[in-house]
Amino acid sequence: MAALTPRMASVIERMARAGRPPLNALAPAEARAAYEKGADVLEVPKPQLARIENFTLPARDGHALPARLYAPSHAVLPVLLFFHGGGFTVGSIGTHDILCRVLSEKSGCAVISLDYRLAPEHKFPTASNDAWDALQHLAAHAVQWGLDGTRIAVGGDSAGGTLAAVCAILARDAGLPLALQMLIYPGTTAHQDTDSHRRFATGPLLGEALISYFFAQYVNSKAERDDWRFAPLNAEDVEGVAPAWIGLAECDPVVDEGIAYADKLRAAGVAVDLEIYRGVIHEFVKMGRAIPEALQAHADAARALQQALQP
Repeated sequence: MAALTPRMASVIERMARAGRPPLNALAPAEARAAYEKGADVLEVPKPQLARIENFTLPARDGHALPARLYAPSHAVLPVLLFFHGGGFTVGSIGTHDILCRVLSEKSGCAVISLDYRLAPEHKFPTASNDAWDALQHLAAHAVQWGLDGTRIAVGGDSAGGTLAAVCAILARDAGLPLALQMLIYPGTTAHQDTDSHRRFATGPLLGEALISYFFAQYVNSKAERDDWRFAPLNAEDVEGVAPAWIGLAECDPVVDEGIAYADKLRAAGVAVDLEIYRGVIHEFVKMGRAIPEALQAHADAARALQQALQP
């Protein structure tokens, strides 16, 4: 098994000493509150930006999806539409506020973070529908927020990375050009049956029990798990989708499926920049106060965004 870095091991030891119950031991509402409470404990200091604006984007059923715009200036900027992680069950604009600020500050691009609807109140495929509806509206109405609708990227971490990959396929099918899909340890497979899922079945932090808990909230059947909008590896064809930047953690149950998705994209002729950060775990990008690999990932992702989006 891959070895954790000393700093990563120290963080995990401190988490264990804190003795908090795992999220899968809590009801979904309690899990959300617990995740919200601890989300920024290991984050870097919050960057201050020229623009922070809250608004809503419409879903197909008329629901108003909360969104937050981050921008380092009031110029007409290209934009990343960001989807937070949390197994389709926890997470919010708030839990990923600092990460979105960092990506905006370091890339020089605008970032819009979306609060798509969560399970179990909103089952599959609500999250992917919300993500796609938001992307279409943003592309059509970017000028409303002083943004450049011709230069758009999608991105996210974990379940949010899944949503970004799905949006990249839907955008290809709809003829909506995207500059980049930024996938941070995305889930891409229908069933948790890869070698890395077996190696890291007991974690740390993310293991089989928590993954199964999250997905039990979101999907109702094997047919839904096999749907490519849950498992992008099952997409029939990914030729012509946006170029990808994929950042993975070596000591993570989902690392193998991230590599498999990179391979699938490359086999279809899609340009892929794959980075595997050694000795760290799922969620590491939100641990920049303690883990230097998080700072490297911030810099790498921001550079990919800048290169893809800036003219």
